[in-house]
Amino acid sequence: MRRSVSIIAAAVVAVAGSLASGGPASAATPSLRFHGAQYDSPGSDTRSNTSLNSEWISLVNSGSRAVNLSGYTVRDKSNHVYKFGNVTIAANGGRLWLHTGKGTNGAKDRYWGSGNYIWNNTGDTAYLRNASGKQLDTCTWGKKSGRTWVGC
Repeated sequence: MRRSVSIIAAAVVAVAGSLASGGPASAATPSLRFHGAQYDSPGSDTRSNTSLNSEWISLVNSGSRAVNLSGYTVRDKSNHVYKFGNVTIAANGGRLWLHTGKGTNGAKDRYWGSGNYIWNNTGDTAYLRNASGKQLDTCTWGKKSGRTWVGC
C-alpha cells in the first residue's frame, strides 16, 4: 500500500509541475503579437492621407508586463520597414495601431509616414521583429471576397 501511495504522489507532483510551467499551449502564443490588419482602406484608393491612414496593422500585448518597442520593426514581403522609436505598449491587452500615412505619433497610434500604400490588397505578410532582429510574429492574408481586413 505504501508503494502505491508513493507512485500516486509522484504522479500528482508531475502533473502539477507541468500545469505550473504553462505547458506547450501557452508557449505557442506570444504575448506581443499582431492583432489585425486593415489591408485595403475603405473606398477608392486615392492616396490621400485619410485613405492611407485607414490602412493599418495593430499589435496587442497580452502579457503581464508593458513592452517598450524601441528598435522593434514591422515589415512586409516587399521589405518596407517601419522601425519603432520609444513607445511602450501596455500590458494585459494593450493595443497599438500602425497607420500607413502621416500623423502625430501618440501612445496608441503610430504613423509610417508613407505616401504610398504598404499592404497589398491581394495578399501580403507582415513580420514583427524585436530590436535584436528576432522574428516574434507574422500575419498573412490573401484577398478575401468582400473583406478589407483580417484578424491575425
